[in-house]
Amino acid sequence: MNAARVTADQVGLRRKRKRHPNHRLVKIHRNYTVEEIARMLVCHRNTVWDWIKRRGLPTIDQRRPMLIHGRDLTEFLQKRRARNKRKCQPGEIYCLRCRSPQKPAGDMADYERVTATRGNLVGICPSCESLIYRGANLGKLDQFAVICRLGCRKSCHT
Repeated sequence: MNAARVTADQVGLRRKRKRHPNHRLVKIHRNYTVEEIARMLVCHRNTVWDWIKRRGLPTIDQRRPMLIHGRDLTEFLQKRRARNKRKCQPGEIYCLRCRSPQKPAGDMADYERVTATRGNLVGICPSCESLIYRGANLGKLDQFAVICRLGCRKSCHT
């Protein structure tokens, strides 16, 4: 009788796929195959093939198995992550629904205290009318107050 080999997927120890692969897992002086990259970054191998064919991930040569240099993979993942970043200007709060920085509707935001020195700025997105939040330091609220009118939801001064 053959003893069945139990894999990590069957036991439930499968690692969860991440939206943004961690570039710090890649060793820059090593070459990787498509399958090794997929296993290391917990993504499907077709995703890695898509990066090569459509997104411009460079390979060492065009022969199989396709080899990707670790330094190229790290640079590719960092550029991919930086391209999707959206910086907020002073007075702007990032709206998750619109996926862009927005000035609060009516130039008004409320400060909701979380700890003695930190809290959240809460406003309404002028485009989609959903609530938008931004973490804020109590000492730096004056910078935001110049641009927007601030109110307090909970006791701000106690």
